[in-house]
This record gives sequence, C-alpha cells and structure tokens, in this order.
Amino acid sequence: MITDWGFPDFDDHEGVHLFSDRASGLSAIIAVHSTALGAAAGGVRFWHYADHRAAITDALRLSRGMSYKNAMADLPMGGGKGVILADKPGAEVTQAQLEAFGRAVESLHGRYVTAEDVGMSEARMKVVATQTEHVSGLPVAAGSAGGDPGPVTARGVYLGVKAAAKRGLGVDSMAGVRVAIQGVGSVGGGLARLLAADGAKLTLADVHGDRAKALAAELGAEAIDADAILTHEADILSPCALGAILTEQSIAALKVRVVAGGANNQLATREDGHRLHARGIVYAPDYVINAGGIINVALEYLGQGDRSEVDARVEKIPVRLDQVWDESAATRDPSSEVADRIAQRLIGR
Repeated sequence: MITDWGFPDFDDHEGVHLFSDRASGLSAIIAVHSTALGAAAGGVRFWHYADHRAAITDALRLSRGMSYKNAMADLPMGGGKGVILADKPGAEVTQAQLEAFGRAVESLHGRYVTAEDVGMSEARMKVVATQTEHVSGLPVAAGSAGGDPGPVTARGVYLGVKAAAKRGLGVDSMAGVRVAIQGVGSVGGGLARLLAADGAKLTLADVHGDRAKALAAELGAEAIDADAILTHEADILSPCALGAILTEQSIAALKVRVVAGGANNQLATREDGHRLHARGIVYAPDYVINAGGIINVALEYLGQGDRSEVDARVEKIPVRLDQVWDESAATRDPSSEVADRIAQRLIGR
C-alpha cells in the first residue's frame, strides 16, 4: 500500500525525522531520501520558515536533490538533508542547538552524514562534530579534500556556466557575455570573481543590497535591486540564492537564453522545467552543475583522495551536463526531466 502523507514532494523517502530538544530549543528535520548508493549525505541549513510544513517541504526537496546530485557526481553516497529551524528571521543558532543537532545525527547511526549549508559555517560544524563523527566540511590541511564547500561549488558552477554558454550561445569565451547573478554569497560571489576574470559583463543582485554593491564595485560590475534580477536582460541568468525562483510567472518574464546557477531546487514545480524548454532556454539542472561542494566534503568523509582528486571530479561536471543536453536534444524532453531519469536509473528507482 502506498500512503499519501499529504506532502507533494514526498518521493518514497526512506525516513523523515523530526527532532525537538526542550533544553536547547532545537527544532530540526533530517530527511533521508535514499541510501541505495551509500550513507545519505547532504548539508544542514539554519533558516527561518513561514511554518513547519514549509520546512518539511524544503527538507524533502533538498534531500531528493542530494540523492540525484550524488548519483550524477558518481559518489558512493545517498541523499539526505538537515534543517534547523530559526525561530525568527536573523536569529543566531546557539552552541546548545548545534550540539543537540549533532546528537540527532548520531541517533541515526551513520545513515545520514551532515555538512555545511546555508546559515552554517566551518566553526559551527566543528561544534556539531563534538557529538557525532558523521559530519564533514570541517577545517582541513592545505591540499586535503574537505573544508568549506562554497569555493569548490563556485568552481563547478563556473565550469558549468561556461559549458552552458557554449551550448546556448555558441561561444567558447565568456568575454563580453552578459551574466546576471542572483545571490553573491560564497557561491555566487566566487562565481562572479571567476567570470569577471574572464571578461564577462556582470549584473549582481542580493537580498543584502550592500553586499552586491560592494562586489560590483570590486569587479567593475553593475548592481541592481534583488527584485529586478529575474527580469533583467542578459545572456545568462545564474541563480545562486535560495530555490523555487523559476515559476510560471518568472519564466514567462525571463530575458535570457540560458539559466545556469548554483542554487538548489530552482524549479518551483516539475512543470517549470517544461516551461523553460518550451521557451528554448538552455537549463543546467541545478544538482548537476552545483555538485562541487558535495564532491569536496564526500571525499573528505570517505577518505578517498586529496584536493587534486576533488578538482579532477569537479572538472567532469561539464561532461555530465553535455550528456544531459545531448539526450534532451535527442528525445526533445526538457533537460530537467532527462537529468531526473538518469539519476533515478543510477539509484535504482
């Protein structure tokens, strides 16, 4: 019997765990989508949600994306995700809450391996690691795999953006290519610096407007309001903030030929992949292009290689994207659907 749990994004997840710790005030979710390829790996984010249902939905979507991401990156890891709920916007996670989350991870006995995500840091992961060994993304020696996944994610997205530009614009150089970047934190900011070095013409936006303006001044780019970036005329839109920004309404208003960025779960619904395809917009499936970070922390956790091995695997991201786009061209199916099919085959679904 298949049970309808009332969550559209529930996708035969192996487990959805809800944690409360009265002493620390922790409210957290760990969603395990699949362990078919190995322990469910995926970061933990600290975020404020409108309600608990929205937090569970985010965990469901993110953990499924991690299953697909790890499979497409040829990692022997399944997919999971952790969410620590902030009680209000701008709240700070406490040491006690981090310790309680570490105990929650430990209670799953290695079925879930956590790492840094939005609202977390290396320092905060070190606190989590005092309570469990099932954590990655910790500070490491120079040349070793692991540490802050942001710069490695940015490198992979950069390589993917260049591959998408070649596919969608027919160019081999990013010089003069107009790229609108939504979100200039660790990943978006790193991407902007790499593209600026190639001579790309950048437009930057961030919910923290001063951050976008400062980076734009540094790189000789343009900064615009966060609300305007999705309708800005450019060659490439690179979403590098939070997910679900590609909707029926926003896709209709896009003025780009390519969408390629580091944000997770960019499509609000499955149908939105079809809408991009119908408009002839080249789309780089997010969990393929943004796999650099999980490659870095997974190899750290598994003890399988150093930074040179991480770099070699990240260099394969454009190869996987080309595989997706080639099959999309052959079948006339959206790249989002093709990527899902390939990932599902890899995890036996």
